[in-house]
Amino acid sequence: MTNITSGTYTWDKNFFIDDVITEAFERLGLNPMSGNNMRTSRRSLNILFSEWGNRGLKFWEVENNSFTLVQGQIVYNFYRSPSDGTSNGVFNSLSAAINDTATTIPLNSLVGFPTSGTILIGTEQITYSGQNSDTTSLTGATRGANSTSAASHADDDVVYDHATILYGYDDMLEASYRNSTQVDFPLTKIDRSTYQGLSAKSQQGTPTQYFVQRLIDRVSVTLYLAPSATEAGNTINFFFVKRIQDAGSYTNASDIVYRFVPAMCSGLTYYLAQKLAPQRVQELKLLYEDELLRALQEDGSSASSYISPRTYYPGV
Repeated sequence: MTNITSGTYTWDKNFFIDDVITEAFERLGLNPMSGNNMRTSRRSLNILFSEWGNRGLKFWEVENNSFTLVQGQIVYNFYRSPSDGTSNGVFNSLSAAINDTATTIPLNSLVGFPTSGTILIGTEQITYSGQNSDTTSLTGATRGANSTSAASHADDDVVYDHATILYGYDDMLEASYRNSTQVDFPLTKIDRSTYQGLSAKSQQGTPTQYFVQRLIDRVSVTLYLAPSATEAGNTINFFFVKRIQDAGSYTNASDIVYRFVPAMCSGLTYYLAQKLAPQRVQELKLLYEDELLRALQEDGSSASSYISPRTYYPGV
């Protein structure tokens, strides 16, 4: 007889922040159900997530993105949140003015834009379903998407690929210059001292190197060389690691892959014990470190291994 199973794999999708807090308090033998306990627990959980930023690379937070090059511009910023600034991404500009009902969006170039998606012009988001390469336009547009307001836009207004305007970057890992024929040329990541030693920092040409500054409100990427007119409009394609999102509302799910859920619960229990059950701190710290170590060891990117036999000639 076949075992009757759930057939699902999504329990962690509905494992909300208040569930994490409840689990931690139950491990301490305490009742979390007071406003102050919930607030202090959420604060501790956010501190725990920040501490994980010092524990090495979390592969579930690695993503791919692109940004458009501007002639002569060497610094590109990726902000912590929209209130800190607008992150760089893939963009172009309108080749003609449009009114608030237009369903075809004419651009000067389609480079970097997917065949369907969402664009941002000013504060208006517009979804589109196709491209017309003959007229260099996005087609099948739905105006005022995602609760924004449809509006008229002038010729040369900037058009962003909304999917590339991302926030919460922690670091840029690898990057390549992608030319107009979609061929990638890897860039070398350098440190600040090496960049400082480079001469003619404003010299224009194909970028070959970059260095990253991880600041309070943004990650700032500096290119060398500065893009020339030939490179302008092409893109830098890169992999980056995100910060773990804030705990936020108690009814939010956590921004944690399922492999790290045990470590998250153990970590919050350990953090709360420092305030509520200090006699158990050492015991719970050992449990937390064990859970986290196992998660970090499992969370990796494997590649093929090759074994080459060694040729041995006796007497030679």
